[in-house]
Amino acid sequence: MKKNLFFALTALLASSSAFAEEATTAAVAAGTSATAAGVSGTVGWVALSVGIMMGLAVLGGTLGQSKAANAALDGIARNPAASGKLTLPLVLSLALMESLVLFAFLIGLSLQGSISEALKVIK
Repeated sequence: MKKNLFFALTALLASSSAFAEEATTAAVAAGTSATAAGVSGTVGWVALSVGIMMGLAVLGGTLGQSKAANAALDGIARNPAASGKLTLPLVLSLALMESLVLFAFLIGLSLQGSISEALKVIK
């Protein structure tokens, strides 16, 4: 298992340097400056990282909410009289978890605006 992980990480790291070289070579062939190509490559990586960040935020929020609901429903199933005491903390914790996902969504949208502004400057 560790051997496969090592090979996967090695392939991932080796491919990123190959992509960076290709973008610079393409910029020189097109007659644009290397700085514009570097910014364009950076914008692409930022866009990719924003997508991954939003996906991980949604995944984490969903897993947290499902575990909280599972624990609350298990508690109610074991002791139905405690359902009144579990409802408010459950709703509060679900709202706080959802707010973290919404904050990640807002950060992603603000970074998306920065990416589009950077692309306008490059063009």
